[in-house]
Amino acid sequence: MKGFKEFISKGNVLELAVAVIIGTAFTPIVDSVTKVIMDMIGALIGEPNFDSVLQFTINGSDPIRPGTIITAVVNFLLIAAAVYFAIVLPMNTIKKAQATEKNKENPEEKEKEETSQEIKLLSEIRDLLASQNTSA
Repeated sequence: MKGFKEFISKGNVLELAVAVIIGTAFTPIVDSVTKVIMDMIGALIGEPNFDSVLQFTINGSDPIRPGTIITAVVNFLLIAAAVYFAIVLPMNTIKKAQATEKNKENPEEKEKEETSQEIKLLSEIRDLLASQNTSA
């Protein structure tokens, strides 16, 4: 029980719950965008989905529709694109703007960060040269 209490009391659980709720609320928006794009694809190719593509039957059975996989992949790609362009890209832009603003406020920290990067790269070069010298 102690481990469970620690798990529940951490902020990660609350953040996860909020993410699930926001994801659930965002679902109709993504579904609408996907439907509009699939309707546009349907207008171009004559059908709103790819379910009947490569359709076949075996011994008079119900049709086997491998095109449903194509429809699912297209839907996935549309949803991924909608999430990327509606959420990820704007959030990255905001984060980048905040980081730029922070660097303007505190230029010494940026210089320190650049110096530590240089030291890290030089250390890697030194280690690589040392390993080459010992193997030669």
